[in-house]
Amino acid sequence: MNGKSGIKEIVLLGLVFFFVGLLVLPGCNVAPEQPNIVVIYMDDLGYGDIGAYGATSLETPNIDKLATEGIMFTEGYATSATCTPSRYGLLTGMYPWKNKNARILPGTAPLIIDTAQVTLPKMLKAEGYITGIVGKWHLGLGDGVVDWNNRIGPGPNEVGFDYSYIMAATQDRVPTVYIENGYVVGQDPEDPIQVNYKENFEGEPTGLENPELLTMHWHHGHNSSIVNGIPRIGYMKGGEEAKWSDVDMADHFLEKAGEFVKQHKDEPFFLYYALQQPHVPRTPHPRFVGSSGMGPRGDVIVEADWCVGQFIKTLEEEGLLENTLVIFSSDNGPVLNDGYYDDAVEKLGDHRPSGPLRGGKYSLFEAGTRVPFVVYWKGRIEPKVSDALVCHLDLLSSIASLVGSDMKGPDSENLLDVFMGNSEQGREALVIEATSRTAFRKGDWVMIPPYDGPAINTLVDIELGNSEEYQLYNLGNDIGQKVNLADKEKGRLNDMVTEYIQIRGEDVAVEQLILE
Repeated sequence: MNGKSGIKEIVLLGLVFFFVGLLVLPGCNVAPEQPNIVVIYMDDLGYGDIGAYGATSLETPNIDKLATEGIMFTEGYATSATCTPSRYGLLTGMYPWKNKNARILPGTAPLIIDTAQVTLPKMLKAEGYITGIVGKWHLGLGDGVVDWNNRIGPGPNEVGFDYSYIMAATQDRVPTVYIENGYVVGQDPEDPIQVNYKENFEGEPTGLENPELLTMHWHHGHNSSIVNGIPRIGYMKGGEEAKWSDVDMADHFLEKAGEFVKQHKDEPFFLYYALQQPHVPRTPHPRFVGSSGMGPRGDVIVEADWCVGQFIKTLEEEGLLENTLVIFSSDNGPVLNDGYYDDAVEKLGDHRPSGPLRGGKYSLFEAGTRVPFVVYWKGRIEPKVSDALVCHLDLLSSIASLVGSDMKGPDSENLLDVFMGNSEQGREALVIEATSRTAFRKGDWVMIPPYDGPAINTLVDIELGNSEEYQLYNLGNDIGQKVNLADKEKGRLNDMVTEYIQIRGEDVAVEQLILE
């Protein structure tokens, strides 16, 4: 070749190597076309329950590692202060208060996600992903009349999941069985399952009437059918061989999550790994009993941290960690006594599950919906602490942008640059929800409208956020929501109420007039 053409070819070759190098440089945010995506979702884990967010009495080294080596969001929100609506918002990118059925569901509730609706797994499946869920579902199954002895549907498989291995509702609700791709695992046709949430089956013992059969005693609301010595919500008969072992549940879900990864390691996958801890009943495996010094609630958090570590180890051993985006969070804030006597209150010590926040599960105060929220991608995301306002709602549109999809959730914002650590410009505003009540966050300010009802849920000893007056807090300098500024900041309150009603609509449940 002549001199000029040779130089040109060398320059072009150099540029090729330069850009290829960018794709593999540690910390570079240029993403491969189809990274694996994993959402690890805890159940009732509080803002202050892990070390990276300030816990000093509990050791959570594996979750802490994700937080310190990824992006730890200090203002990350679930969509609701309770489980079903939060999970609905996560998977659909839609505010749960827009669906009147998105409330805490019994185990017999019908599916509340429309099978024609855009969902996170459906979007990823359209982009060539294998999609799976392992763990807690709690979004309803079937159309209202479920035959637990035949295929159950519609369910996760009809809203975008290729593979599902779930419990129908919660660990404290019947049916206490695992369901794989619509079928109860280990079900004996000669011992049919029957479930009823209104009345018991003749001759079946209950926690209320047979306390002598209990190994865990109920405090409130959990006094129906007894399974493994634990009284549950709802009545169940049959299915003895199919019933789960509570103390083995964490190991069981971990095993299924690991199997999914190994089976699909050669193709892009999405896994929604929904752990059951630290929701009641707290049943740590004997390996973890006493590990926290805080009783079963602390022990199951330690157990969950171990599960997270083992799962990440599987990704690493399979050579997948550097091509997997991991999102870790919780469905809502913490609660101590949520229906059983288990020493959660008595052995709490100096630990504060809500950290510096006010309230907890069921509450419109910050601890109800502000939760641990970590985005981790080894070699792709630089470690940082971010104060950007983000919500689980935003995962659908953001991940869609990552994989090149045009699908979006109706209330989901594309915050991919924020989740990748390239921007601090999160949401401007967010409506948060707690048991059919809503509040409004904008900038550093949060407005809670007046609501009837008790100020405190005395059963769980949590402030609910109800008041006869408007509440307005500046979270920038009052994260604990101690000073109500509604009277001093009437102009700001007026603006926030106006914008809030524009989002919620004129039929908003709170029928207040705009302040003059």
